Amino acid sequence: MKTKELREKSREELLKLLEDKGASLRAFRFDLSFSKTKNIKVGRNLKKEIARILTLLNEEQHARS
Repeated sequence: MKTKELREKSREELLKLLEDKGASLRAFRFDLSFSKTKNIKVGRNLKKEIARILTLLNEEQHARS
């Protein structure tokens, strides 16, 4: 998901999305340990999306203070 799309979402939607991406990353790591997944790029993309969401949440928090 692009940063522009993420900026349009509310704080609650971002937190829900963060929770979903975290669960997906855990599932990916679990599957990776059992050699169920072949596409390693999925994990890298999930980590990048989580970082984008956390960055937006931190920017929003610092803008309020």
